[in-house]
Amino acid sequence: MIVQNMQNPIAPSLIRRVAGQLRRRVAPLALALPLALGLALTPPAAAQDDPDRVVARAGDIEITAADVAIAMADPALQLRDADPDERLEIVITYLVDLRLGAQAAMEAGIGEGEEFARRVAYLREKMLLEDYMQSEVDDAVTEEAARDLFETTTAGVEPEDEVRARHILVEEEAEAIAVRERLEAGEEFAEIAREVSQDPGSARNGGDLGFFTAGRMVAPFSEAAFALEPGEVSEPVETQFGWHVIKVEERRETPMPEFEEMREQIDNFLTRQAQQAVILGLREGVEIERLDTDEDEAEEGDD
Repeated sequence: MIVQNMQNPIAPSLIRRVAGQLRRRVAPLALALPLALGLALTPPAAAQDDPDRVVARAGDIEITAADVAIAMADPALQLRDADPDERLEIVITYLVDLRLGAQAAMEAGIGEGEEFARRVAYLREKMLLEDYMQSEVDDAVTEEAARDLFETTTAGVEPEDEVRARHILVEEEAEAIAVRERLEAGEEFAEIAREVSQDPGSARNGGDLGFFTAGRMVAPFSEAAFALEPGEVSEPVETQFGWHVIKVEERRETPMPEFEEMREQIDNFLTRQAQQAVILGLREGVEIERLDTDEDEAEEGDD
């Protein structure tokens, strides 16, 4: 009966508004990044110790710290439900199996054909592009760049008015009038909300909806709430959800988000911006000529 914005009406703070501006700035990048956004820009972390240190041996097979670091970066081996020791054991076993399988494949002559060579060449080029892209991202995503973007983005964001309110939701106007009468008789708003409110998302909290901006709520509810001063209670208000009695607890301006709250989204923007710069730079002056069109096939058929 209650839509989500009534059950979870925490207002869109400036974090959401700043994030929205970042999303709008990021959106055009997607048009230029069908290739870059498919890259897994997560190169293996360097082994903490000697990369050539042997960490496991199986017959003639030796697994080094560098081998493990590379495998740990493989998305297929993330194993999020495994603890670090279990994951390390699984990865080492996988690397041994990989070497055994590769040896068997080579003995069977697999890997000697042209098709296999093409696949290896494709994977090599993909890895080269991934590493090149990552190096450019690493240069672009810096503390200084992130703070500059944060300051630029937040400079154009004006705080909005917010209220923190409670409400009691009932089906009929007569019930809302009865709630008002109980309040006027001295009963606590929160206790009545817990007893009779039909908004389960807020009733358990004494009707508390937290802080919200005007646009977060349906118009009749919002207009009534923002017309109140702290401590005041509204007359019954009708919306599509039923009848509300509203009490405003506090008023304020939306607080400005801290840099660290936005850092992940800022880094994502800078990453995609760097990817765009690389891809567009590589494509500059390059024209793609399609040779497999229906027109070409038709001409070949005429011959």
